[in-house]
Amino acid sequence: MSLRNRNGKWNYRFKLDGKEYSGTTDLAATKQNMRAAQDRESEHRQELREGRRPSRPIQIREFSEAARSFLEWAKMEYRAHPNSYHRIATSLTSAKQFLGREPVSLVDPGRLEEYKAWRVNDHGIRDITLRHDLHALSKFFGYAIKQRWARDNPVRNVTIPSDADAIRIHVLTFEEEREYFLRAAKHRDLTDLGRLILSQGMRPDEVTCLRKADVDLDRGQLRITQGKSPAARRTLDLTSESRAILAQRMAGDSKWIFPSSRNPGQHITRVNGAHDRVCAAGARAGMVFTFVLYDFRHTFATRLAQAGIDLATLAAILGHSSIRLVQRYVHPTAEHKRNAMLHYDELLRAAEKLASEREERPN
Repeated sequence: MSLRNRNGKWNYRFKLDGKEYSGTTDLAATKQNMRAAQDRESEHRQELREGRRPSRPIQIREFSEAARSFLEWAKMEYRAHPNSYHRIATSLTSAKQFLGREPVSLVDPGRLEEYKAWRVNDHGIRDITLRHDLHALSKFFGYAIKQRWARDNPVRNVTIPSDADAIRIHVLTFEEEREYFLRAAKHRDLTDLGRLILSQGMRPDEVTCLRKADVDLDRGQLRITQGKSPAARRTLDLTSESRAILAQRMAGDSKWIFPSSRNPGQHITRVNGAHDRVCAAGARAGMVFTFVLYDFRHTFATRLAQAGIDLATLAAILGHSSIRLVQRYVHPTAEHKRNAMLHYDELLRAAEKLASEREERPN
């Protein structure tokens, strides 16, 4: 066996069946690590003899420390979608509290089942929140595998609430809309953000990342230039209300419609905080506001569908590539379904009356 110091790490080289093999142990080139480095060389040799692919050693990282590194990467990865980053960071807060200093490589499906029970039983979270938490953990473990902090993703062997179980969509009534914006009036960013989502059906981060160069008031249009799919990058025609809001926000030197002292769109966290305060004030006044900013988009989609807009057109407006995705957003109210059945009943009666009149006519 031959070990060599390469850039401060023990490396090895050996021959097997006339062919030369080499590799790094990833261990610091110290006398204390020499025995462990020799063991890793032996493991590599044995794996080759047994026809197995040599495995690279796992680096031990505590979960909380690894999560902080992951979130730094996620902030970069989701810079065009700050709301997505905020959701991931929020979900990992509880995971860091639960897993703490446990090595990432030792977190297994059984431990995650205990985490699920802790979240549901101790915190009373709903399925939609649990779904978000587990998806955030899955993204974390995907990153951890690349960093060699873990060999596999334990979330894959854990049951995640389905879309049907985790559905949490609220369509605002016109009364809720009126009461909400009465209380949000003093928060200009929150009011403008909510009205633009409700008028255009945009995602919250699409609004907060909107540049003035993307708005053409003369044409009455705005362009969404960033998105995960070609369908998300689209041009929208403005409503009268949207044009008025955007015209006011075009003033100033900033190139952003919603300027921020930090990165563009990053103040979505502050706007979410204002939304939570408005909801709390509404609760104290007897109004129950149990919705999130994204529900303005759900409300927009449902109202357009109820107005008779076909799903293909609605999908294009919302920035979805398929009608199937749009169906998650459209939630007919009981009144709308009742009116639909009344209309259908009128059609049946009219057809029956027409048939009777034809029978009564003399030949």
